[in-house]
Amino acid sequence: VAVPAGVGGGVLFVPIVSGFFPFHLDFVRGAGLLVALASALAAGPNLLRGGLADLRLALPLALLASASSIAGAMIGLAMPAQMVQVALGITILGIVALMAIARKSELPDVAAPDRLSAALAIHGVFHDAATGRDIRWQVHRTPAGLVLFTGIGVLAGMFGLGAGWANVPVLNLVMGAPLKVSAGTSSFILSLVDSSAAWVYLNQGAVLAIIAVPSVAGMML
Repeated sequence: VAVPAGVGGGVLFVPIVSGFFPFHLDFVRGAGLLVALASALAAGPNLLRGGLADLRLALPLALLASASSIAGAMIGLAMPAQMVQVALGITILGIVALMAIARKSELPDVAAPDRLSAALAIHGVFHDAATGRDIRWQVHRTPAGLVLFTGIGVLAGMFGLGAGWANVPVLNLVMGAPLKVSAGTSSFILSLVDSSAAWVYLNQGAVLAIIAVPSVAGMML
């Protein structure tokens, strides 16, 4: 149900499996990253071909988030499981609040790009199939976006949640990317961020095939 709901896999997978099944939280988080990664990889090529994911927008953000997700995974594995569970519960409640109150703007008004986004040439045109129009877009507040994505990466690695729930509001509400470009680029960013954090869990032996394989198969279906 995660793909039709548009919330990514990890944010549903980790709290449900850790709450109702007797697996250690480390194994659940490791599998959660692979579940979110499978969703992102399945969607990524079509999003790039359709112009809904933008490489110039994604790569600077994904670079910082990937590095911080490795740090987050190492921190999460070093923390006592009870402490991680409490922090995870607080984070999930925060996600619920964010999704309840966050406004979404389909086509934000960005009067002028900031210096950093202009230097990185972060702008583009995408074809909106719903309206049949070609829409030009640009972004602003890029430094704030970079800082927020660094924090998002830590949370993604620490809890194995993926981060689509946070990527889209930052891209859309903070940086001013159109909603469809934000959603598509978020999925592409996830494929880079989650793969970085997943290697830490794999290296520590915190991935069990009996948990990960059925979940990934369901996600791909």
